[in-house]
Amino acid sequence: MPRSPDSPAPAADTAQARTPTSRARRNTGRTVLSDVAKLAGVSTATVSRVYNEPDKVSANVRERVEHAALTLNWFPNAAGRALASTRSHIAGIIIPTLDDQVFASQVSGMQAAFAARGITLVLGCSNYDPAQAIVQVRAMLARGVEAMAIVGEAHPAELFDALRLYRVPYAVTYAYREGSPHDCVGFDNHAAYVEITEHLIGLGHRSFAVCTQPTRDNDRVQARVAGIRSALERHGLAVRPEHMFEGESTIGFGRRSLRSIWQSAGEHPTAIICGNDHIALGVLREAEDLGIAIPGELSVTGFDDLAIAKEMRPALTTMRVDTAEIGRLAAQHLLDALDGKRVQHGHEVRAQLQVRQSTGACPSPVSRRS
Repeated sequence: MPRSPDSPAPAADTAQARTPTSRARRNTGRTVLSDVAKLAGVSTATVSRVYNEPDKVSANVRERVEHAALTLNWFPNAAGRALASTRSHIAGIIIPTLDDQVFASQVSGMQAAFAARGITLVLGCSNYDPAQAIVQVRAMLARGVEAMAIVGEAHPAELFDALRLYRVPYAVTYAYREGSPHDCVGFDNHAAYVEITEHLIGLGHRSFAVCTQPTRDNDRVQARVAGIRSALERHGLAVRPEHMFEGESTIGFGRRSLRSIWQSAGEHPTAIICGNDHIALGVLREAEDLGIAIPGELSVTGFDDLAIAKEMRPALTTMRVDTAEIGRLAAQHLLDALDGKRVQHGHEVRAQLQVRQSTGACPSPVSRRS
């Protein structure tokens, strides 16, 4: 028999209405923080602490609270958290491209470190356009970002001025140099390419080609090219203008560059220094098609030490950089700044030369192709 709307609910119905998964709270139909606290068996203050200061809560309590929140389909309101604590719990990073896994690795390292402190990392991509980088930084500042990481120093002064004006701690990543006005977390691009060049000179090479990414608006590539030239100058050497190539960070660019060099008149270089592993792999593939012996006729170097670099035949001589470690160090640097700790001016991560089969002794003039 159907009951009257005014009659009391049966006991079974009442029990159902009071189950932990019920979302009818405070006449809003939404789960609230107190529901999560009740289900987890903790205070509302503890629930708040799990999301605002997770390092101050035991792993067991965090797990109970997070499980309760998941059960009730509840998550903390970002705007409410920001108003209550004067913090947004958001950090940002601007990278130049989404097409290069070295930046993805850095973002992954940062994200893990920030997540452990309950901070969300927001990603922006400038596509190597300084104007776009400024737009992205301003948008993040407008949303209350608390800390920023920016790949490279080659950005307009107004970008860094905006960060200082808003008193947002920031770090420049994937680059490190003495005398920088910024806190840098990365490696010395200039020194890395001096080492690569000296390795080849030590093998007897005196004629070089360079295939690298565009130098415009890219302080990392500028430093690398300067490192090559600096090392060569110390030995009275230089790269011929017709052997300097700038282009995309792709296998295709590497292939086209080597074909252009080998089809041109005049003496061929005995070593090619590439701006990254993708370009170098393109050179190796084209050398195979052209019948050029590596390293018998031509030595090739890359940069980044991608997983495929040591699987190639011949395996690629390259530079290894722990980009995930750069991300972790950058995040910790910014977290320390947010905590009011005295921070270092930067952190240097050493690039390590990986000598493999793609480089060898300079061929004698008799054995070289004309």
